[in-house]
Amino acid sequence: MDERKAIILGTGPAGLTAAIYAARANLNPLIIEGNEPGGQLTLTTEIENFPGFPEGIMGPELMDNMRKQAERFGAEFFFGAVTSVDLSKRPFRITVNESDEFLGRSLIISTGASAKMLGIPGEAEALGHGVSTCATCDGFFFRDKKIVVVGGGDSAMEEALFLTKFASEVTIVHRRDTLRASKVMQDRAHDNPKIKWVMNHTPVAIKSEDHHVIGLEVRNNENGHTQLLEAEGVFIAIGHQPNTAFLSGQVQTDKVGYIVTIPQNTATSVEGVFACGDVMDSRYRQAITAAGTGCRAAMDLEKYLEGAFVHDWSLTNP
Repeated sequence: MDERKAIILGTGPAGLTAAIYAARANLNPLIIEGNEPGGQLTLTTEIENFPGFPEGIMGPELMDNMRKQAERFGAEFFFGAVTSVDLSKRPFRITVNESDEFLGRSLIISTGASAKMLGIPGEAEALGHGVSTCATCDGFFFRDKKIVVVGGGDSAMEEALFLTKFASEVTIVHRRDTLRASKVMQDRAHDNPKIKWVMNHTPVAIKSEDHHVIGLEVRNNENGHTQLLEAEGVFIAIGHQPNTAFLSGQVQTDKVGYIVTIPQNTATSVEGVFACGDVMDSRYRQAITAAGTGCRAAMDLEKYLEGAFVHDWSLTNP
């Protein structure tokens, strides 16, 4: 079985940036692409907040450019999803598609986090075309338009407040009659005149015409009546799930599942295993911040292979 110096799991901005840096360091990294090569950005349309593109760039194009850049320096790609790993001994054993196996002296985990979706009719078809999971990414495109935000936690309040900078009206829809958000975030949202409320209603379907969202159909939980909330954008803010199930608890995570890293670097609880991007970042979740952590992870991995990296896990509990 072929043993690699470096294996990278995931091909979003973090994984591809790590691949570029690792390849330029002559580590000839093997990158396992995952079931969705390019990550969530391949589901978006125009990206206007990634530095270096004054006119914006399409998400799939950006990811394709990053992949080509990594390939130029010698990165090798393998399509498939990681089904299991064995981190108990070195080299690490990585199983892909339940049958293909690879050995790696070091590992970077950049498998990202998936936004939780509603699972209602019309949602998947409109994703990236009026349905979004990131206000920071897409809010600008809804200037002077009506928007619906679905959710009741702090993230939903933050998304709604951010969107008021652009939208003419933001309606928060929550399936319960009370919010899960902290008191301070609730107060901020209630104090904003642009925000309206539809409580104790369950989203039923997202309606579109000519590939444009026209509203969210909701059902009153008390009487069962349905109504259409007119909107040109629907933002889903019900949380994210880090893609770490395949690790089977071999790397320390927080209670949600995000990988814990040493604060000063990208090292995980397992020496020789590093993490970057949304799989370890529950706060920012931006392409540019993910790319930054990908750079750090590759540089940490290079030092580890040189024997110059100090793995001090005690720093996570000062």
